[in-house]
Amino acid sequence: MRAGRLLSLLMLLQTRGRVTAPQIARELEVSVRTVYRDVEALSAAGVPVYADRGPAGGYRLLDGYRTRLNGLSPQEAASLFLAALPGPAAELGLAEEASAAGLKLLAALPPEPRSRAFRMRERFHLEVPGWYRGTEEVPHLAVVSEAVWEERPLRIGYRRWGQREVERLVHPYGLVLKGGTWYLVAGVEEAVRTYRISRILSAQVLPGTFQRPAGFDLTEYWRRWAADFRQRMYTAEARLRLAPGAHDMLRLTLTAELVDAALAEAGPPDAAGWVTVVVPVESIRHARWVLLRMGAQIEVLDPPELRAAMEREVAGMAAVYGLAAPPGG
Repeated sequence: MRAGRLLSLLMLLQTRGRVTAPQIARELEVSVRTVYRDVEALSAAGVPVYADRGPAGGYRLLDGYRTRLNGLSPQEAASLFLAALPGPAAELGLAEEASAAGLKLLAALPPEPRSRAFRMRERFHLEVPGWYRGTEEVPHLAVVSEAVWEERPLRIGYRRWGQREVERLVHPYGLVLKGGTWYLVAGVEEAVRTYRISRILSAQVLPGTFQRPAGFDLTEYWRRWAADFRQRMYTAEARLRLAPGAHDMLRLTLTAELVDAALAEAGPPDAAGWVTVVVPVESIRHARWVLLRMGAQIEVLDPPELRAAMEREVAGMAAVYGLAAPPGG
């Protein structure tokens, strides 16, 4: 505990230059008295710590006492801080380690790369989850991460879709963070499966180790799995008339990828400027809910059951607002 604190103190001195005892106390979350004792301990260990007196005083290291990190350009050093996401590190149980690693990197950098790294931390903030989407609870992520890193078998309790609970013995191959959601990729009975970490109800690391499949590539597996998932998710198609200028709104309602592909296949606009497009949808119920956001900017042409569902919903809304129901309602 104290050894780690002394190392953090040393990194602070190397990074900041001159630092006062109260500043160190706030940074390390200790008392000023503890800072005095730690500085004395560093001096006793041969670290050249000096105290400057007066209003602008503080502790500093002898000029030139630092370890330089060679081989990193200023841009490369700055990119390391842009890629370091504190939220995921904390979820993996590595918040303290990530913070210490950042301090060590800053302390070891020469002046110019260190300056760029400081500016990167000041001017860029990365947040993984989207708007209006709470962070999922992942209480077992740290245990799963340990099993992944140590190549240890893992027994998990898992809540499948439909609230059915199952137990699985898995060989954890890797973790994936997608849009703020964590997934476990694991081997199960000669197959490779994907599990949503937030649905893991219990996790126990088991004795022994396992052998990862030769040539298994986590990135390539995830790319193929995600493509298959999208294909399984969209089980039907809807033919729509899209009003002029409503393309961007439809991109927000569905996704830019789907809408751009549909527009590329669309024919020319009609006399009123409306374009007919065909888009994939998950289900009639989901498509009704999603497309109602577009209001009068779209007209559903097919399938008939989706058009009928839209008509019923619009008729119900008209009744709520005391308006005449549209034809066919």
